[in-house]
Amino acid sequence: MRVLYFGTYERDYPRNAQVISCLRRAGVEVGERHVSVWEGRRDNWSAGAGAAARLGLAELELLRRPPADFDAVVVGYPGHFDLPAARRAARGRPVIFNPLVSLADTFVSDRERFQAGSIAARAIAAIDRYALRAADLVVSDTRAGADHLAELAGLPRKRVEVAYVGAEERVFGPGWSPAEPSTVLFVGKLIPLHGVETVLAAARLAPELRFRLVGSGQLESLVRDRPANVDWIPWVDYERLPEELHRAGCALGIFGTSAKARRVIPNKAFQALACGTPLVTADTPGARELLVDGVSALLVPPGDAQALADALRKVAAEPELARRLSVGGRAAYEARASEAVLGVRWRELVEQAVART
Repeated sequence: MRVLYFGTYERDYPRNAQVISCLRRAGVEVGERHVSVWEGRRDNWSAGAGAAARLGLAELELLRRPPADFDAVVVGYPGHFDLPAARRAARGRPVIFNPLVSLADTFVSDRERFQAGSIAARAIAAIDRYALRAADLVVSDTRAGADHLAELAGLPRKRVEVAYVGAEERVFGPGWSPAEPSTVLFVGKLIPLHGVETVLAAARLAPELRFRLVGSGQLESLVRDRPANVDWIPWVDYERLPEELHRAGCALGIFGTSAKARRVIPNKAFQALACGTPLVTADTPGARELLVDGVSALLVPPGDAQALADALRKVAAEPELARRLSVGGRAAYEARASEAVLGVRWRELVEQAVART
């Protein structure tokens, strides 16, 4: 079986690299038809005139004749504008869309780049609906996310399937050995989804703990006014993230209070689980699909800084609890989110789409 991974997707974004890796591990030959738009920028997926111009030129390039020998087209993340070119390239073969999130979720609800109800917000929602409906199959990262995408586009639920994000195993693997058991690690873009305000408030409530924040983005101004027990590192190479995870006492997931935050399990949560690093994250419907509180992670109410501080103190003070979370988190990853498991899942999804076409 041969799949064409197609579009303006971010090649360096973990969801795309990991899906390609999983498919290949499952014996699927993966070719790529990629035109770069988003790579090499600090905040890769952004809205603006420059991005629109690059995207327009990229879509024209994608309309050129693609390789002919493939069974299905997979449109990578973010690929909402790539669906017309993908449908043309597919020439009757199935198109599978791997959107991860909706544009409205990202730019309206979460990052608030556009006001809800505005002309721009309505246009973005229309793009979401068109892209989702143009695919023969949409693949979401959680059941909660799949329900949302199906409702957003008015699709039958059977046209939206689920495959977890997982972690890229050439980079992330077991090895947790906490040289700094009282260090709390945050990795990710500084955006509302991650609940940066909650993390910083928890740091103020637990001054005996060290917080290591790795990332940059929209909410950097909050971090510049950080308490003394928070170290901020704007960037760490992707390949070095396992070193950070292996030596930290625990890793943080997301703590935002938006509807989007309730639906997703972020890349960094899977990366922590893959490394065996104890994970503390928000108690949400999305998280509950994979994680069990006190077994594979500690789950706290979204946006609750006091509950987060209490949980982090507990992990730091109880080495046996940290060890149990390490073992339980890694077990959950191996059972449901490893490359071997997700490779089988992605191959099944491609085969189902081919059989239906």
